[in-house]
Amino acid sequence: MDVLESSFPPSNGTFRSDISVSVVKPLLQFLNRTKSFFFLDVYPYFPWSSQPHNIKLDYALFEGGNLTYTDPGTGLTYTNLLDQMLDSVVFAMKRLGFPEIRLWIAETGWPNAGDIDQIGANIYNAATYNRNLIKRLNAKPPVGTPARPGSVLPTFIFSLYNENQKGGPGTERHWGLLYPNESSVYQIDLTGETPESEYPPLPAPENNEPYKGKIWCVVAKGANRTELGSALTYACGQGNGTCEPVQPGRKCYKPVSLVRHASFAFSSYWAQFRSTGGTCYFNGLAVQTMKDPSHGSCKFPSVTL
Repeated sequence: MDVLESSFPPSNGTFRSDISVSVVKPLLQFLNRTKSFFFLDVYPYFPWSSQPHNIKLDYALFEGGNLTYTDPGTGLTYTNLLDQMLDSVVFAMKRLGFPEIRLWIAETGWPNAGDIDQIGANIYNAATYNRNLIKRLNAKPPVGTPARPGSVLPTFIFSLYNENQKGGPGTERHWGLLYPNESSVYQIDLTGETPESEYPPLPAPENNEPYKGKIWCVVAKGANRTELGSALTYACGQGNGTCEPVQPGRKCYKPVSLVRHASFAFSSYWAQFRSTGGTCYFNGLAVQTMKDPSHGSCKFPSVTL
């Protein structure tokens, strides 16, 4: 979906001006000539989580009921966010002169866990989204989208496993239907035939509202000491006085502890660089916490949400 410059309303779908003519149009010409699909990664989680007060969660999870949106440009009525996103691409292709190229969803899904600052990433929402998605995709006759009613949408769900060694924010490691040990994160029937009443109860969601407060980034339990030393060196090497308070004679130098010094460095680094893409991960050595690790006159930097 990053190829779009505009996606709302769907009828205003437009490819990015920097790639529309030079990249996308030749690609669409090739797909049209070979009668191939345009593959898309479509994740309603991301637009919803970035605008949870403007987009209803139920609308993103196919649970909207009477929730609808009518596109003022076409009069088409939408009942879920996925259809809106897909049709924005349909209209973007039409704008370039290719109204008939078929879509294939290369990736879609919902994270089953994440960091404290990642709203709505939980097992309940992930199971709800994927179960409803599968029922919709298996409907007979096919449902399609408002702009392409009755069309078949081949789809890959991302992903089979949680990727526990993947870097980045917590959600990056939690899109799977299975844990790395092959046990199920939640029950799901890929035929879409199992009634919701036959599934075991799901854990209630606890993070569907944005967290408000301070968060710190500290050393994770069981972190490898050798790797921790390298991570501390990295965090302190980023400048901006990241580690000045843990230098000899400063407020956070004592107690002299690799874990305490690294925790301060991680929190300081994250507080300074989160806005530019810095994460609280450090190759699995760090974890977010709502518990203030400050002690005495040593105050750990924090991120305030």
